[in-house]
Amino acid sequence: MAFVMLTLGMCLLTVPRAQDRQSPPSSRKLYDEVLDVYVRDGYVYYRALKTERAKLDSYVASLATAALDSASSGEQLAFWLNAYNALVLRTVIDHYPISQRTTDYPAHSIRQIPGAFERVQHRVAGRTLTLDQIEQTVLPAFRDPRVYLALGRGAVGGGRLRSEVFTPDRLKAQLMEVAEECVSRSECLQIDRQANKLNVTAIFSWHEKEFVATYAELTPAPFANRSPIERAVLGLIEPKLLTTEHELIAKNDFQMVYKPFDWSLNDLTGRGR
Repeated sequence: MAFVMLTLGMCLLTVPRAQDRQSPPSSRKLYDEVLDVYVRDGYVYYRALKTERAKLDSYVASLATAALDSASSGEQLAFWLNAYNALVLRTVIDHYPISQRTTDYPAHSIRQIPGAFERVQHRVAGRTLTLDQIEQTVLPAFRDPRVYLALGRGAVGGGRLRSEVFTPDRLKAQLMEVAEECVSRSECLQIDRQANKLNVTAIFSWHEKEFVATYAELTPAPFANRSPIERAVLGLIEPKLLTTEHELIAKNDFQMVYKPFDWSLNDLTGRGR
């Protein structure tokens, strides 16, 4: 009897915890290799990735049965960010080269794929979700609006797609880098000194509620006359601005304008690299 109990105990030790199952190192490593090989400065070698898609397909397949119930908040958030961006990559290569169907968006844009965000469904962590549902119903629960700047969206105007996966142990530093990248990328923030305008990404308007809740109260007192979303944007970017940019913002007579979102495909093919 003691031998049986010992055998059972040894077997139990080999059962993976739920948090191990939610992000198997071997599976996440496959996706990390995909990003390392095919992504450069936010742009993707979609043509090559479509030809050599086995690792991406394996990773996406592993998302369907991932278990998150016992995972920490950091583990869950890293999982969902990786899942979203991987599903975008798979959506693009499934249709690459993308045919133009409407003049409402740039040619070859992911928006030329019917229902890419709002209708195409994916199995993730035992749930059936669209990309929009992940962004609008799953990610808000983490109460960190920087996540919306971390989504590549398959577009030049999206967050800069990283050449590495998000990991629980580095997530805090990675999201800090995401916020810093917003300040340094013209797609996210552009200060027009001549026109005295602060041009910012439309992502701030898409998630105004979340940005206001987190950053509006971090704005220095001189900006109290600004709208909640203006204060939120300033609360996020102001600590990271250059001295000359600080001086312009400090005058507090600028106009904040949302930039039209650039839905051009973040395709590295043909960019001469």
